[in-house]
Amino acid sequence: MNKMLYILVMAGTTYLIRVLPLTLIRKKIKNRFIRSFLYYVPYVTLTVMTFPAIMDATANPIAGLVSLVVGIVLALLNVGLFPVAVSCCAVVFVLEMIL
Repeated sequence: MNKMLYILVMAGTTYLIRVLPLTLIRKKIKNRFIRSFLYYVPYVTLTVMTFPAIMDATANPIAGLVSLVVGIVLALLNVGLFPVAVSCCAVVFVLEMIL
């Protein structure tokens, strides 16, 4: 019975998070702070979910950290997503063989 209650609470919370903004906010948001906050929320969420996975997915955390640095540098140099991903994978592969 407790499991069903937990599932219902989770479903209700998820539903409210998605429905309330649609029903309460009818006009364009003009506040600069709120617009900036809403713009960066997806990036922050992705970062929070990705960073621990980068560090834990490798056998050696140093390989994950070096791969992260390589990925950041390549992204700052405006290299495309696919070459960045391939480069990071190659860095992890080589470092796992060395370390």
